Amino acid sequence: MRKIGKQTVFFDNPITIASSASIVGPKEADGPMSKYFDKCLDDEFWQEKTWEKAESKIIKETVNMSIAKSGISADKIDYCFAGDLLNQCISSSFGLRELNIPFYGIFGACSTFGEAIGLASVFIDGGAAQNAVCAASSHFCSAEKQFRFPLELGNQRPPTSQWTVTGAGAVVLSKNGSGPYITSITTGKIVDMGIKDANNMGSAMAPAALDTLITHFKDTGRNPSYYDGIFTGDLGYIGKDILTENALLKGYNIKNNYNDCGVLMFDKNSQDTHSGGSGCACVATIFSGYLFNQLNNKKLRKILLIPTGALTNSTTAQQGESIPGIAHAVSIEI
Repeated sequence: MRKIGKQTVFFDNPITIASSASIVGPKEADGPMSKYFDKCLDDEFWQEKTWEKAESKIIKETVNMSIAKSGISADKIDYCFAGDLLNQCISSSFGLRELNIPFYGIFGACSTFGEAIGLASVFIDGGAAQNAVCAASSHFCSAEKQFRFPLELGNQRPPTSQWTVTGAGAVVLSKNGSGPYITSITTGKIVDMGIKDANNMGSAMAPAALDTLITHFKDTGRNPSYYDGIFTGDLGYIGKDILTENALLKGYNIKNNYNDCGVLMFDKNSQDTHSGGSGCACVATIFSGYLFNQLNNKKLRKILLIPTGALTNSTTAQQGESIPGIAHAVSIEI
C-alpha cells in the first residue's frame, strides 16, 4: 500500500472483486438497466409490513447472494462494510444482524458504496482481512418519508429532483483472484458550496465530485483518457452537466468517456424521474449489475467509479443548514 499525493492510495497487490449481486425495485425493473440486475421486485414491500423492513430484506438477500456467487464460504468472510440512508443505518444493521460476520456500519450518504469498498480494500491490502463484503441500500419510499414529505401528501416534485433508487448492491472483495482489480482509491473531502435545496442534490454533490476527480488526476498523474469510463454515483442530469462543464474549465475534458449512474438507471422521458436516479443503491446496483458485467466481458477495462453523497438530514434542513457533499473515487482495472 502506497500513499500517493494528497488523498490517493495505490495497492501494490490489487484487490480482486470476486463477485457482485444486485436487487432492485419495480420502477428500476422498468428501466434500461433491468437485464443486468440479479433480481427485480414487483412490489416495494416485498411481502414485508413496512418499507424499512423491505429495505432490510433487500440488503440481506443481496449480501447473501453476493457471498454465494463468490464461491467463498461465509465463515471465510472477515468483515462486512455496509450502510444506507436511514437514521442510524437501520436498514443495514437490522437486515444484516443475523449475518454472523464482524460488521462495520458506515455512512457516506449516497457515496457509502465507495466508502465501503475503500475501507475494505485497505483492510485487505494491509493484512487485516483476506475477504470482505461491501454493500449499500436505499428505498424510494423510506427515503422520501425521512428526508422530504410523506408520500400520502402527493407533493409535486420540481424538475431538479431525483428519484431514490429502491434496491441494494453488494460485492465480495478478496486478496486472491483473477480480477477485476481495485488498483487505487482516492478518498474525498467534504465540500460545501452553500446549496440548501433538498430537491437539488445534483448541484450540491457536483463540487465534491469535481474536487475528488481533479485530486485523483493530480495525485496519479493520469488524465481522463486513461479510463474507458468515468462514472459518478448519482449526480443526475443537472449534476452531470455541472461536473462536465467545470472539469473542462479546470483543464480536464471528460465529455467523451463520462456518465452518471443516476442518468443510466431510468429512462428520463418515459419514467418521469426528472433529473434521474439517486440514493445509496443507485451506484451500488449499477456497478454490481451493469458495470461489473462490462468489466467481466472486457467491454470496459479501466474505469474510475466516483460514488457521490449529500451529507444532509431532515434536522439540518429544517435548521437552515446547507448541504455538504462528498465523493470517493475507486480505480478498477482488468
